[in-house]
Amino acid sequence: MIYNLTGNFYTDVTNASRTLLYDLYDMEWCSDLLEKLDIPINSLPQVKPSFSNFGEMKEIIPGVPVTAILGDQQAALFGQNCINKGDVKNTYGTGCFALTNTGKEIVKSNNGLLTTIAYQKEGEDPMFALEGSVPIAGAAVQWLRDNLNIIDKSEDIESLAMLEKDNGDVYFVPAFSGLFSPHWDETARGSLFGLTRFSNKSHMARAVIESVAFQTYELLESMEKDLDTDFESLKVDGGMVANNLLMQFQSDILDKSIHSQEINEITALGVGVASYLYVMDLPLSSMGNYITSSKTWNPNMSNETRINSLESWYKAIEKAKNWL
Repeated sequence: MIYNLTGNFYTDVTNASRTLLYDLYDMEWCSDLLEKLDIPINSLPQVKPSFSNFGEMKEIIPGVPVTAILGDQQAALFGQNCINKGDVKNTYGTGCFALTNTGKEIVKSNNGLLTTIAYQKEGEDPMFALEGSVPIAGAAVQWLRDNLNIIDKSEDIESLAMLEKDNGDVYFVPAFSGLFSPHWDETARGSLFGLTRFSNKSHMARAVIESVAFQTYELLESMEKDLDTDFESLKVDGGMVANNLLMQFQSDILDKSIHSQEINEITALGVGVASYLYVMDLPLSSMGNYITSSKTWNPNMSNETRINSLESWYKAIEKAKNWL
């Protein structure tokens, strides 16, 4: 895209790190990997800091400089003002993507997470992050809508789930394409557990909603283990944040407060403000001036209920593994 816009063959450190061909320690393309994979280095773009001058646009808006590039989730991390070590956000879309800022430290995960570059400002050291990804979140709601015809519209899932006071001990593991972070089991498959003759579509809808929160819990649990810390709160964005039942259950199961922002397009906000801060030579800490908290959810679940729910989830996860 940068080449088409400016004629310059550039990328930034966040996108370079996503190829797994970029050395996070030396901050350059890994020559050993390129040699083993027979990839000529001149076929790869020059890597620049995320916030720097990538050149001027030739068309569309000629002469306007491109001054910020970020990977999708890194842009959301910055857009959520997660610029301090220990700040954490989760994006709820088709899948779920949680990132936590680890500062200037490269943290190698022992709990199934990925190490990546969060962002880098020109002239400064890069900031790093741990990332956890799950492929099926909102996609499970689409499955209920399109494959099972249980709901007509995606947003109908909340009202359907609210017809029952709990999940009826029904647990859904959305491993349609295996399990990603932190399990990494490609042999796992989607499973529905705990069904009885009294189970109904409302229980199933609630189980689907809760599966998103359980998966997010696992991501944050892994981060806390890797960083030897306890997060105070979670910043959230993405389409599923509109589901109040999900957000409240997420707060309950995490036993943490959750905060959303007024602006829905956090990814666009992040890279847009980053570009402005670079052009105006403002500190990255100024990001906080451009976001406003919209809603907060606080935990309201007993420890006993939380523990029992998590035990049932982990039991379901283990049963869904090694299906193939």
